[in-house]
Amino acid sequence: MKIYGIGTDVVNINRIKKSLKNKNFITRLFNANEIKKCNTQINKANCYAKRFAAKEAFSKAIGTGISRGINFDEIIVYNIKSGKPTIKLLGNTKKIVNKILNKKKISIFLSLSDDKPFAVATVVISI
Repeated sequence: MKIYGIGTDVVNINRIKKSLKNKNFITRLFNANEIKKCNTQINKANCYAKRFAAKEAFSKAIGTGISRGINFDEIIVYNIKSGKPTIKLLGNTKKIVNKILNKKKISIFLSLSDDKPFAVATVVISI
């Protein structure tokens, strides 16, 4: 395993909570499954903030930031059966990442945490 990139992001949960009042913010950055998951949580803002931080951390780990065709709504944060968070890539974002990494198989490791008023995510990409 070789580490390709590491990214970390910290988000103020209160800022995300204010942004959630704008439905366009939600639908532009999160896919339907993420929205469904977060809307069932007691602390919706925490859920969205951690996922937002994960998307930012991923974009830093891959080295593009949110540019060059990388789209937040195509970086999907979800939990596997054990509860461990992970990332799945879709659409144009997946194509761009494949192109950047010359179609090498990658593993994405994600850690999420929150302690009001902050949420943090760290992403490690290995090839």
